[in-house]
Amino acid sequence: MTNATTASQTSVFPDREIRIGISQCLLGEQVRFDGGHKHARYCTDVLAKHFTFIPTCPEVGSGMSIPREPIRLVSMQDEIRVRGTKSDDDYTEQLTHFSERTVNQLTGLSGYVLLGKSPSCGMARVKVYRENGNRSDISQGGIFAETLMRTYPELPVEESGRLTDPQLRESFLTRVYAYNTWQALEEAGMTPKALLDFHTQYKPLLMAHNQQAYRNLGKWLAGVDKASVEQKAKEYLPQFMAILKEPATRENHTNTLMHLQGYLREKLTSSERQNLRQTIDNYRTGMIPLIAPLVLMRHLFEVHGCEYAGNYRYLYPYPEDLAIDGV
Repeated sequence: MTNATTASQTSVFPDREIRIGISQCLLGEQVRFDGGHKHARYCTDVLAKHFTFIPTCPEVGSGMSIPREPIRLVSMQDEIRVRGTKSDDDYTEQLTHFSERTVNQLTGLSGYVLLGKSPSCGMARVKVYRENGNRSDISQGGIFAETLMRTYPELPVEESGRLTDPQLRESFLTRVYAYNTWQALEEAGMTPKALLDFHTQYKPLLMAHNQQAYRNLGKWLAGVDKASVEQKAKEYLPQFMAILKEPATRENHTNTLMHLQGYLREKLTSSERQNLRQTIDNYRTGMIPLIAPLVLMRHLFEVHGCEYAGNYRYLYPYPEDLAIDGV
């Protein structure tokens, strides 16, 4: 944790290592086909303060040299192959075998940052060519990326370039910290109480992303006991992560803020109550950004000492300094 982290945030983000996989070239290492790199400074200057990076270059790891000829995805007889752009050599098997072997060894990760557009690491929308060299009308993820996402479907994954978008960055970071919290829960041993407490902590955050799915998940989880907790936990995680992956809307955020306001109602002064109500309404009508009611509500929860378990997971989904703009 950084020195800027408040006491409230410290209680939410315990001193636990968060391991994040990353495309090696994003760290500034010269492993690209041309001997260069794709240094992502947000990763090395900001994320690195909170995360331990586990770097991988699938192309170099599978035995390709530095420098090397570029590779691309080619559609050949109803399958996608990895071919050299100059020699037309086929690298499919060696890249696939490396990806499968390496991904299976990547245990304990809480997220992954990939290089976009790469035939090995691109998360999606990687160009696919025809055998004659022309662009086809299809695209897909890179070989390593698709293996990673297929093996760990709940793992938060994002491309470095997309982290410049504030909403996509917020979604990724929120999911990383939620996933890491879940991993800590599993390591400690899953119990009915632990599972229900976890769900209670994340209720407002889930509400902000999909209110109906949040309600359905709560009903589905009710009645969990010692006999069913292991299976329930196994089925809970995919639903939980799927809800967090959905974009949070202004309407849902407004409803969530009003819900949390209810836990403060009896403790607020008349002027505080009016100020909070007006700030939430200004956000609802688009006059101010979300950070304004969030900062105010954080302040009020801290001043009045409200201990509702779900407030911090919504108000502090990840450390504040990770949300910096201009990345």
